[in-house]
Amino acid sequence: MEKEKQNDEYETQEDNKPEDLKETQDENLDEIIDNEKEENSEEEIVQTDDDKSKEEIRSLKEEKIRVLAEMENLRKRFDREKIDSIKYGSVNFARDILSPIDNLERALSAINKEEGHPQSIKNLIEGLLMVKKEILNALEKNGITKIDTVNKKFDPNLHQAMMEIEDDNLDEGVVIQEIQTGYMMHDRLLRPAMVGVSKKSKQQSETEIKKDLNSDESENKKDHKN
Repeated sequence: MEKEKQNDEYETQEDNKPEDLKETQDENLDEIIDNEKEENSEEEIVQTDDDKSKEEIRSLKEEKIRVLAEMENLRKRFDREKIDSIKYGSVNFARDILSPIDNLERALSAINKEEGHPQSIKNLIEGLLMVKKEILNALEKNGITKIDTVNKKFDPNLHQAMMEIEDDNLDEGVVIQEIQTGYMMHDRLLRPAMVGVSKKSKQQSETEIKKDLNSDESENKKDHKN
């Protein structure tokens, strides 16, 4: 009787064993899946952090390049301003010194060279000429030079027309008289030259207009014949 009871218990244990094993396997499978999910999640977090780090590095590189470019532009501008301050820093003083030179030239031009002067006056004239020469040399050393005007084509960037003078022997717009000397400071205009400019007389202008009209008419006739 006892043997039969033991056999029944053994059979019962044998019958329950596959189910327990299945449950255990299912639990193990769930645990493996959960572990894989956790590992994948950790990998995704690592990848996300790497992407953020790469984006931050790229942004920092762009910011660095932009800052370096701005610094280079500032350096170039500072160099230009430094050069300009050296070249043109004395422009106001240069303009102020031109007025005494004008007065000196007017005084010298008012002296009649053909008139007989005492030796003392001749010495004074020579002294004034020497002073003028020294001043002009000092100006040239600082990049200040006269503007060449007479017999040159009128240039509004360098010349200021004060009058028109009829002269049929010259083309219109030629400087034939300098009223006040103009000066350049390096490549900049310090003061324009005041000049008188040539123009054709009224009669000559009408003659040239007629010539131009006749020339146009003859060309039109040739075109009609062709």
